[in-house]
Amino acid sequence: MDITSATTAGPPPGQVAARKARATTRPGDRIFLALSRGSGILLLVIMAAIAVFLTVRATNALSRNEGNFFTTFEWSANSTPPVFGIAVLAFGTVVSSLIAMLIAVPVAIGIALFISHYAPRRLATPLSYVIDLLAAVPSIVYGLWGALFLVPHLGGLYSWLDDHLGWTGIFEYNDGAARSLFTIGILLAIMILPIVTSVSREVFLQAPKMHEEAALALGATRWEVIRMAVLPFGRSGVISASMLGLGRALGETMAVATVLSPSFVIGKSLLDPGGGTFAQNIASSFKESGEIGKDALIASGLVLFVLTLLVNGAARMIIARRKEYTA
Repeated sequence: MDITSATTAGPPPGQVAARKARATTRPGDRIFLALSRGSGILLLVIMAAIAVFLTVRATNALSRNEGNFFTTFEWSANSTPPVFGIAVLAFGTVVSSLIAMLIAVPVAIGIALFISHYAPRRLATPLSYVIDLLAAVPSIVYGLWGALFLVPHLGGLYSWLDDHLGWTGIFEYNDGAARSLFTIGILLAIMILPIVTSVSREVFLQAPKMHEEAALALGATRWEVIRMAVLPFGRSGVISASMLGLGRALGETMAVATVLSPSFVIGKSLLDPGGGTFAQNIASSFKESGEIGKDALIASGLVLFVLTLLVNGAARMIIARRKEYTA
């Protein structure tokens, strides 16, 4: 090749296209890009600041704790020396949230499918409004309803569970007020049901109509259409909705504090009164706590913060494995 022609040759076509793209970018697009990028960076900064604050305050309490923070069945953070642990709180938070998920998610999927594919439009529209309104009810209202109505009316269910499943030990009932982790799980299920239902309903409504019509044309029943076309398409959305509901169940405060009879004992039965959760313990103990006591509560809040991040991370991993359904 001639040296003169090589030196006078223009830049590669890719660089020319990139320069033209930058030159033709509108100012509004550049501003929107900067704002979007700044918002994402600001969110990361806020999350990092929260994590640093919780870690610093938690370290102050943990350095003075005379018990094992993860295995101690006691919360005496205001005593001298302070002794506290999260064994009961972690157990109560996880168990009550799992009970809520086991109850709420199947019911929410059924309601969402009924609204999106079975109910006539005249019924589906008002039912959707009611579900959306239930998601906006304040937590304290659910708590008052649970304490004044749900707890007094669960004795029959508890007796039935004791008669049929009491031999397992998990559902053994010894009479008394139904202020247990199982009651909290039922209440949390009612609270997260509107959230999971609303998100799942919108996902199911986005299922490709051509796939559904093609399945019907091939002779598939309504359930086969849902099983082969709707549920696979909405799987990632249902997982996201479930994780959103789980996040609320893990961090619910006022409703749990209103209904639960807190105690730092792990009973062998889910129907035994007592137990506790992270959020409930923070709400009920923060006012009378001293400096070390507040730092100890912040340490338990740090555990809840990490637990929530782990749940969200697990959800993202599950959804990433189902990318074929996220179009």
